[in-house]
Amino acid sequence: MSHSKKLTSPADAKGPSFWGIDVGGTGIKIGLVDNVGQTLSYHRIPTRESEGPRAAMEHVAKVITDAEQELGIRADIPRIGLGAPGPMDLPRGYLVAPPQLPSWWDYPIRDTVAELLGRPVSFLNDANAAAYGEFWLGSAKGQPSMVLLTLGTGVGGGIIVDGELVNGVNSCGSECGHILVDPSPTAQLCVWGGGRGHLEAYASASGVVQRTHGRLTDGSQSVLRGHLGGTDRELTAKRVYEAAAAGDELALEIVDETGFWLGIGITTLVHTLDPGSVVLGGAMNFGGPGDPIGERFRSKISETFRERTFPNVFDGTTITFASLGADAGYLGVAGYARKEYLDEQLKTRIASEAS
Repeated sequence: MSHSKKLTSPADAKGPSFWGIDVGGTGIKIGLVDNVGQTLSYHRIPTRESEGPRAAMEHVAKVITDAEQELGIRADIPRIGLGAPGPMDLPRGYLVAPPQLPSWWDYPIRDTVAELLGRPVSFLNDANAAAYGEFWLGSAKGQPSMVLLTLGTGVGGGIIVDGELVNGVNSCGSECGHILVDPSPTAQLCVWGGGRGHLEAYASASGVVQRTHGRLTDGSQSVLRGHLGGTDRELTAKRVYEAAAAGDELALEIVDETGFWLGIGITTLVHTLDPGSVVLGGAMNFGGPGDPIGERFRSKISETFRERTFPNVFDGTTITFASLGADAGYLGVAGYARKEYLDEQLKTRIASEAS
């Protein structure tokens, strides 16, 4: 499927190049990215979750094979990157139990792609993939370390320390949405997984809806009261943002509270890692950079962090919005495949020089 994205001609590519495959619940993005991050080919196909993972990966392999024939450049694509939602088992290359893909549980997705395309595959959690994209080409470009928080239905995370992704022993590294921010016995529960007092319960779109709903049922006055009936008038984080933009007092309070809880979580992450760069990704950003509500949200995060950290740490840490949008995933996994390929080349060179 073609796309209106600006593509670089293969004649202008800086090889080698790497495919990035970003698997989502409804769509799969497939991009061919060269050594400096230029996209040479881009396709988006439906996931068709119910048809199962093998059928989807065969569809992906056909798209890639057809594109390589059309572009005439298969020889210069040594490795493929694959990102998918967790939970997963990275060493085995398995999807374990992604809630968005119920027909795909306990599936050897990495080795299936490697078998279908005849090349090694680098496999990542989707939030870590987005983090690597922002690190290589986006808001954290040029930084040695960074933390990405993806704010959506849940809160995903990606951590890079000195150029290396934190994947963890149990493939659960960088799950920043599940750090504790509220230890009280009445703390909110995560929509995904039910963790009590986790950041995700307060700073995700579902957490925003949950808190707003609670305030409305407790009698708070707001234009949002009209959305309590469900159906097409359902209460959403986007509607909270729209109400805040129109000056609704409750909606503005919810935006500020969400910034407060994120500021608490970010303080803990910064005191653990001192990354220098914190990037906010995902669609739940209250309008994002340049929007008055988005900037109010970010300044509340920053203010909470400033009150709880040390002056030199505050001065040495940037909190920015992500810049790659929905492209971060495929760019990130392609970039990570590039990193693993270059690491292997270096090891081989060192070994041959030593022998």
